[in-house]
Order: sequence, then C-alpha cells, then structure tokens
Amino acid sequence: MNRQVPRFVDVLPNGPENHPTVQFFLAGGVPEVMLHLREMGLLDTSVLTVSGQTLGAVLDWWEQSERRQKLRTRLQQQDGIDPDNVIIPPSEAIKRGMTSTVCFPQGNICPEGSVIKATSIDPSVVDDDGVYRKVGPARVFTSERDAIMSIKGQLEPPLNPGDILVLLGRGPLGTGMEETYQLTSALKFLKWGKEVAIVTDARFSGVSTGACIGHVGPEALADGPIGRVRDGDRIEIIVDRNDLTGSVNLIGTADKDLSPKEAQTLLDDREMFPGLQEDEALHSDTRLWAALQKVGGGTWGGCVYDVDKIVETLEAGAKAINDNN
Repeated sequence: MNRQVPRFVDVLPNGPENHPTVQFFLAGGVPEVMLHLREMGLLDTSVLTVSGQTLGAVLDWWEQSERRQKLRTRLQQQDGIDPDNVIIPPSEAIKRGMTSTVCFPQGNICPEGSVIKATSIDPSVVDDDGVYRKVGPARVFTSERDAIMSIKGQLEPPLNPGDILVLLGRGPLGTGMEETYQLTSALKFLKWGKEVAIVTDARFSGVSTGACIGHVGPEALADGPIGRVRDGDRIEIIVDRNDLTGSVNLIGTADKDLSPKEAQTLLDDREMFPGLQEDEALHSDTRLWAALQKVGGGTWGGCVYDVDKIVETLEAGAKAINDNN
C-alpha cells in the first residue's frame, strides 16, 4: 500500500510549500484525505464508526456537508490558497513528483531492516535520478546528549559536514525506544546540516527531517552490528525515492576500503562499542516490554508479540535453570 500511495498532503515540515496544520484542517483534514483513499479503493468502507454508521456513510456525509464547503471556502478567501494545493489529488501529486514516503533500507549494519521517510531528505542532496547517495565517516555516540554537544561544537571533535552520525543503544533494550527529534532539529538550523545523515536504533518524531534512518535492527544491545561501528568507519547510504529501496552498509574503515565479505567479517569479529549499556534509570515495565519484543522477534519481528515463541522461550529457560540446579 505504501508503494501505491504518493505523499499528497503538503504540510510542514516536508513541504514542498510547507502549509501549517491549520490550513490542512481548513482544506478538509483527515476526512478529506480519506475521500481520496476511498477513491483509490484502499479503504474498507463497510466498517462501523463510533457514530454507529459505516465509514462509507460518514464519508458520503462529509463530501456533501455544508461544513466542508465552508472550511474550504474560508481557506480560499482568507488565505488565498486552493484547498487542492494543500490536500492534493493523488494523481496530481504524482505529476508534481511527490513520491511515496516510507523506505526500509537493509544492509550489513541493519540486516533486519530500518526505516526512513524518503521524502524528508533535502532535495538539494538528492541526485537528479531521485536517488540519495552518501558515503561518509561515522561519528559514534551512545547518548543523545553527547551527540547534541558534538553538533553544537561543544564536544571534541565536533561533528563536521559529510559525517554520518551513528547513535547506539537507544532502542527498546537501551532506553525503551528513545525519540531523537532533537538531533534532526539541531541539524536543520545549520547551513551544512543537510550534509549529515543519522543512523540509529532509536526512533524519530513525525516532524523529523533530513536523512535520518531509525529503528535499525537488530538494535545494538541485541548484539546488532550497528553496535560494532567505530568512529571513522566509512558508511554508504543509498535511498531510492522512486522504487522505495535502500541500503546502509559499512564499506571500509578509516584506513582502507573493504569488500562486502571483509566488511561482514569485521562486523562479526569486533567487540561491541565501549560503554554501550542500558540506561540506569530504565523503568522495570520498559525492561519487561523490551525483553518480550526481543524474544518475539526483535525490533521488527517482535513489535507484535509472538506469544507462542515467548512462552516457549520462558519454558525452555525455566527448564535450563532447573536442570542446572
């Protein structure tokens, strides 16, 4: 479905015109978006809503409602903005080059996957063929605070244009899946911020912008290869915004380029990054949730509990403990 639907809402922070949220509301908001999705045949309109009516009936009402007409007319008259330039008909969005949004890169740093909002990458660093390509040295951090200090030039060595910021241990097992919007926000206000990419096992806010790759799996504290990246390692990122494919690979050290086989061997043999550990204040409920999702399949496979696998693992562990006693 992601591939079928282009990004057809033009709002902050990803534009292209960056309409504020209130203008999205006046253009029709979520019900207007759903009208387009219904027209594309992507909604089950037979489901019941809280009103007691089907979704189809509610959307029929909205399409003909006086409220809809008043809001869209107000946007046109007061702000001089065509509502169809805020919530753009999908066919028109495609003509304007607005592609689908979400891409799931894989590679030797993220063998289980990762995620990036491909449309949030600054167009000026995307090649003419719609592909974002970047090779740069890694700058590795185990806390958001240190990463922010480096961005501000308050930690030596400071982050430089062209670097790839790698943030480790911020996934479920480390922090409960820390939200790291501050990093992208700080970079956004630097002239060279668009030249920095971020790779992390943490997550991002919906307002994050730039080449920020999150949800890397396995996470560092689950023995993921991202936890074996070192400062100076050369990382290659490719994100094709047309066919929604991508990769994140370690392709060399600070001293030499590596073949894919050599890079994999290096990641297999290295020790984990020094100082990598869970937050001391991690709540017990969060630790339990992180452990269950790890057993159930990790950052990606365990996001929905595999109850049978969790029970099987618990029983096997209990048996092993009893056998050792």
